[in-house]
Amino acid sequence: MSGRKDDFEELTVSEQSAAQIDVADSACVSGEVAMTKSGRLLNGNGEHTMAVSELHKSFGDTAVLRGVSLDFADEAVTTILGPSGTGKSVLIKHLVGLLEPDAGEVRVFGQDIWSISEAERYEIRKKMGVLFQDGALFGSMNIYDNVAFPLRKHTDMTEDAIAEAVMPAMQEVGLEAAMSRYPGELSGGMRKRAGFARALVTKPDVVLFDEPDSGLDPVRTSLLCDLILQVHREHGGTYLLVTHDISTAKKVSDYVGLIWKGEVVHYSGAEEAFASQDPFVRQFLAGDSAGPLGMD
Repeated sequence: MSGRKDDFEELTVSEQSAAQIDVADSACVSGEVAMTKSGRLLNGNGEHTMAVSELHKSFGDTAVLRGVSLDFADEAVTTILGPSGTGKSVLIKHLVGLLEPDAGEVRVFGQDIWSISEAERYEIRKKMGVLFQDGALFGSMNIYDNVAFPLRKHTDMTEDAIAEAVMPAMQEVGLEAAMSRYPGELSGGMRKRAGFARALVTKPDVVLFDEPDSGLDPVRTSLLCDLILQVHREHGGTYLLVTHDISTAKKVSDYVGLIWKGEVVHYSGAEEAFASQDPFVRQFLAGDSAGPLGMD
């Protein structure tokens, strides 16, 4: 990978698809620790499933992440808010191992993912699902084959077994009637749901959502939020969303963080976040032009 900022501003659909397939298959900030929602830790060694510590990343002369430290709550939905260009999507790409930090540590399932081999990182990615902004679907495949692709690529499952996994995922997102259609024939909301089904088909322990509401109108955004909550209630897991949409955060979040200029300026339970008197949080949540957040 080169160090230019625009290398990761926009991935092509094929690159996003390949990246998503490779990863198919409360919290503490700055020393403040809270119990997880479920009261347990998934990996059995006293650590949260996902955590980053003093994470730094620059592209050329532009510092995108500046010492980000977060432990993400297990079995909960965490939302990271922030304006465009503040490092939210870059954080996601670090968690799935698409970007290596300049400094700091990324721990997933108890392992520093950049101190292990690529083969070991690959095994970790198989326990994760990712929904990228546009669903990252292969345009040459129908929806069924898109959802089935990670199983065909990463497992030795028979086609009958794959069908037994794909069909429930399609039904869960309400796309069983559209499985023979192609991405170009679907609305933006349907493509998002197809991407969600593909993220779920491997039954991952962790699901990451990169701007899941991007390009959706308010009604479809609300429906997608309902779907995310429904699936999480039924299957559990550790969910992390990054977005700049306040309504999404209000609807789905157990925990909320705010990133500004590559730094975490707030992290707490959702109720506390939306009642916060912190000037950064108040301004962003109110959409007010007056305050510490500026145009630069």
